[in-house]
Amino acid sequence: MTNRVPEEELSILEALINIRNRLHALKKDRQTYFRSSTVTEIYDEVTEHVKKLNEIRELATESPTSDNRVNAVLDDVFQLLSLFFMAIGKNKESPATYAQLATFKQCLDHINESGVYTVDELIPYQNRLIDMSKIINNDEENNAIAEPHLKLLKKKLKSCETVLGQLLESGSNLSEELTPVHHRLVEIKRELGAIGSRSNPDNTPSFQNSDVRPYQDELRSIDSKRVDGSFLAPDGSIPSGQAQVIGLLEECYECAHDLIASQDDVAGTLKPIYHRLIELKSLLERLTLTHRWTSRETDMWAYQLQLNEIDNMRKDGKFYDNEGNVPEGQTVLLHLLRKCYRLIYKILSSSEPIAEPLMPIHNQLITVRRFLIEVKKFGGPFTSRELYPYQMKLASIDNMRVDGKFLDEDGSIPEGQGIVMALLNECYDILYELKADVVDDN
Repeated sequence: MTNRVPEEELSILEALINIRNRLHALKKDRQTYFRSSTVTEIYDEVTEHVKKLNEIRELATESPTSDNRVNAVLDDVFQLLSLFFMAIGKNKESPATYAQLATFKQCLDHINESGVYTVDELIPYQNRLIDMSKIINNDEENNAIAEPHLKLLKKKLKSCETVLGQLLESGSNLSEELTPVHHRLVEIKRELGAIGSRSNPDNTPSFQNSDVRPYQDELRSIDSKRVDGSFLAPDGSIPSGQAQVIGLLEECYECAHDLIASQDDVAGTLKPIYHRLIELKSLLERLTLTHRWTSRETDMWAYQLQLNEIDNMRKDGKFYDNEGNVPEGQTVLLHLLRKCYRLIYKILSSSEPIAEPLMPIHNQLITVRRFLIEVKKFGGPFTSRELYPYQMKLASIDNMRVDGKFLDEDGSIPEGQGIVMALLNECYDILYELKADVVDDN
């Protein structure tokens, strides 16, 4: 039976659902900052429930199924907690990596599915995964993370490393002779996807067949270079990586055909999905520019849920209609879906380890620094009066410190002191440089 929960696990399921509801309520509260103590207390509470769950399962006669509802709720709870840890500035602690690893895996899976990547483009993913691995390993060595959570994190980490390893291995098997062709095909498929995601104000596709035809012509030109179905090296040999390049070539052909077929409109059965993805993409694109000022890391949860819901509608990588057919417009939807996943990953990976109470100060200093840099670009000489507003603003921020620290409303010391102080000192340094060119106001 799907989602069947053993009777002995019901009490834990109920407790986890209650915790998830508490986290949702906490997430919706925009009147107060998240308290570090509240988040860590809930985390400790969840850890105790997981310990009990593990004890129950060790004594169980059969292993729980993968669709066990307890597992699903537990994953929700840990993802939410992970976002809360980021919101309170504890980005360098293991719990904060859980949601990032989940989004990271979704991005890698879609890269693997699409085949649209180069090895060089995987390096930032590899470096980010190494950083998260160091955080987890460091907490493990210092016994700073509970064993149940450590096992879950290591499992997620391992799954990411496996997919990334497969992608890197596949890319390394590509011969030098085929690398330029492969790179161009990657660009073509991305550009075709970008064309498909253009939309009018009424959320209908905004492109013409003439936008796609040049790519079809280029694909035919690339295809014509094959001899007996294979791309050859200058010496007439068959270089390695044929399957990878030819497979991508065929996918580009399919994308171009799909775009032309859906040029007038995305198939009716896919319109609701298309409109949701267009809206999500627009919201996430705005957040990449404004999230430091307008949103919390926990706000990403709602977007992740919507994307997962849409992604789960696919079967064998395709969206089907009620009759089991594959409607036109697949390329458009898949590009939008993957774009949204990448935007969430970008927002989470750019999150600063700064607690919410310090974010207003941090953002003010970012703005002051930007203005000071602009003033510096124009060059002096300056008058004291011109620099006075910047000096007063920095002094007002500096005066907020108590015994050298910025405190929250409870008198606690929130995470991110080092980053904010470094930013404050940088602003002072620029200001002192500008003061060297000050002339008498008279």
